Amino acid sequence: MRLDDIVASIRPGDARARQAAMQRQQQLTKPPGSLGRLEHVAIQLAGIFGTERPIARETTLIVAAADHGVVAQGVTGYPQAVTAQMVLNFLSGGAAISVMAQSRGTNLIIVDAGVAMPLPAHSDLRVVSAGRGTRDITQGPAMTCEQASACISAGVGFALDAAESGAHVIATGDMGIGNTTSASAITAALTGTPARLTTGRGTGRSDLELQHKIACVERALDVNQPDADDGVDVLRKVGGFEIGVLAGAIVGGALARRAVVLDGFVSGAAGLIAHRLCPTVVDYLIAGHRSAEPGHEFALYHLGLQPLLELDMRLGEGTGALLASGLVEIAAACLSDMATFAEAGVSDRAPTDLTEAST
Repeated sequence: MRLDDIVASIRPGDARARQAAMQRQQQLTKPPGSLGRLEHVAIQLAGIFGTERPIARETTLIVAAADHGVVAQGVTGYPQAVTAQMVLNFLSGGAAISVMAQSRGTNLIIVDAGVAMPLPAHSDLRVVSAGRGTRDITQGPAMTCEQASACISAGVGFALDAAESGAHVIATGDMGIGNTTSASAITAALTGTPARLTTGRGTGRSDLELQHKIACVERALDVNQPDADDGVDVLRKVGGFEIGVLAGAIVGGALARRAVVLDGFVSGAAGLIAHRLCPTVVDYLIAGHRSAEPGHEFALYHLGLQPLLELDMRLGEGTGALLASGLVEIAAACLSDMATFAEAGVSDRAPTDLTEAST
């Protein structure tokens, strides 16, 4: 299925279901609005699933990994080999996201979207084979049009597979040494924000190193001139293979009418690309948390999203999205499974006529 056909098939959230969910919220055994943001999430879920009583009991987290040629410019303190090493750590269960997923019983889809070092075959590893890392974006485009399209297509497929396997919620995660540099460039290109504001310290850059990283992002934008009206062009010129896979997973989640929970800055950049490809995906997006990376704030604002959590996290891997997915599941359960005042035999609050009461 061509990307244009996929985008044309994505429908907005169900307005009638949202309205019915709002009415049901007013009838549940609690003061109106007392569950705060959870009520808004639940109403969004009603629109996503097309019912006033949505079910969101199963989460699948897609973690895409790839390498970035821009590491040659010294934008990160970690060697490129760490990307492959961390993928192996994911597969062996030793990473933060592995432990969190095991604790919550969440299904993980680990994707080699374009890791530089060859990885051994593993039954739990999906391989996209887009390339052995992107090219250096300070010197020219990160990838070809064909590679960008292949990554997006693969991501759509992973999301559809997850939905077919029973996932109600699809969460996104990333791994890639140097990928906050690409995320900074994508965010600058698609939001019109200066690179000095979208670029952060990543794995812990000093003030001098941060200025160098900003200069690299500015150079990448100047050399490549990404077209802000074309999501694929932005991905191709300054993106990453894993970012393309996550953008595709977001589009695929919307196509399957599933809630899509974004992780932090890199997932936010993927969200910007997906949104540029198909603005309707925003109906399906939930921001898991606010990253400590400054560029994430601009991505969230551009997408009109308010994050569920703010824990000063900047690890990536999908850790923030996985934590937030538990809140999403609970929000759906409260809307769907709580009793109404009538069902529980509980008296609702009496209507008050303040005008009458004051006379």
